[in-house]
Amino acid sequence: MGPRLRTAREQHGATLTGVSRATGISLSTLSRIETGRRKPTLEVLLQLAEAYDVSLDELAGTAPAAAAGPRTPVPQRSGNDKAVLPLTRYVGGLHAHKHVLPAIDAPPARPRQVSHDGYEWLCVLYGRLWLALGEQDLVLSAGDVAEFDTRTAHGVANAGPGGPVEYLIMFGPQGERLRPRTPAPDRWAR
Repeated sequence: MGPRLRTAREQHGATLTGVSRATGISLSTLSRIETGRRKPTLEVLLQLAEAYDVSLDELAGTAPAAAAGPRTPVPQRSGNDKAVLPLTRYVGGLHAHKHVLPAIDAPPARPRQVSHDGYEWLCVLYGRLWLALGEQDLVLSAGDVAEFDTRTAHGVANAGPGGPVEYLIMFGPQGERLRPRTPAPDRWAR
């Protein structure tokens, strides 16, 4: 198992240090697993499969040889023709996705809202995004950011004719939030 894990990591172009940072698995544990001095748990194997963007079967050596090797992320399409490109490939913690809503010809209906556990941060890269957040309706433009608890009903749509909308989402399924690490502006004034 160790040599197969080392090969998967190398094919992915990752270092042990990078994998340790991305997964939270200690560097020494990863090293011992790759050298065969420690057997990986199922949880660790799932994290590594996600980090290397391979199936568990590929890591275990039970997949056909043609399926081995790194895969290129392919945008997923939802029923409303929205493209979603996952930007993170690990289990647990914050997840990032890029979303692209196609251009529309007519004013949209109010977005359908959903609610679920977690916390979300989104940033509009291009176009105008309609964010229906509970009873509020917000139109966000390039550079605008919104942050909210996803237990509040929410939905998005292209805000109107004029082109597609591109935006980033960072989602914490267990309520993880982004933590700004810059000092407050009043600390600079002295």
